[in-house]
Amino acid sequence: MTERTELLARAVADADAVTVLTGAGVSTASGIPDFRSDDGIWERYDRDQFDIRRFEDDPGGFWNDWLAARGEVFPADPDPNPAHGSLADLVRAGAVDTLVTQNTDGLHQAAGAPDDAVVELHGSGDRVVCSGAACRYRGPADPARERAEGGERPPACPDCGSPLKPGSVLFGESLPEYAHLTAHAAAERSDLFLVVGSSLTVEPAASLPETAADRGATLAVVNLDPTPLDGRASYVFQNRAETVLPEVRDHVLDGE
Repeated sequence: MTERTELLARAVADADAVTVLTGAGVSTASGIPDFRSDDGIWERYDRDQFDIRRFEDDPGGFWNDWLAARGEVFPADPDPNPAHGSLADLVRAGAVDTLVTQNTDGLHQAAGAPDDAVVELHGSGDRVVCSGAACRYRGPADPARERAEGGERPPACPDCGSPLKPGSVLFGESLPEYAHLTAHAAAERSDLFLVVGSSLTVEPAASLPETAADRGATLAVVNLDPTPLDGRASYVFQNRAETVLPEVRDHVLDGE
């Protein structure tokens, strides 16, 4: 363990309220590509294909592209990696209070992080939601995907017959209000805010660590590339999440 990693671990252990924000970089070791690197998802696909207006105008065509992209880019059954496992251990130990994620892959929960500690800012790929204005149906994604793969495009809501939409937030779509408010409240009460695997270029997630810093929180960043907030951070690691976080976890838990 490096001295800097040990110092970060001590800061986590000593903090009264710790919030962690994770982005795509926490899941790349699980085989899920990021979005903005040279080999990222948006180098392969046009983002307009996955805009909410595209879904509203042509839900069947949207599902065609959604299934094609998912099948080409994402592993069929990704497993959590040591970064997910380390964060889940820290949450269960009470060292991390809130785990805010920009990811929709569900790997934090799969690694053992309790549902009530995870805030999914961009929704969940494990769910589908009804697009009908008066319908509140939400359900598991797998049955809807199976129906779409079988030719039902778009798959219809079982309650009202309207097109089902993937539960992840599309371009042009508002964030889930409860998740947004919960994440902002967590940032405001944090005295340590840790960013992991996020470029901090997508709002409103990018503003969360700034909100915490403006209220006096210590900032830490673990990301392969520089971020706009590195200059305000007390700890900056340009390294892989799955390398840094297990060391932090081991020191925090060994020190208890």
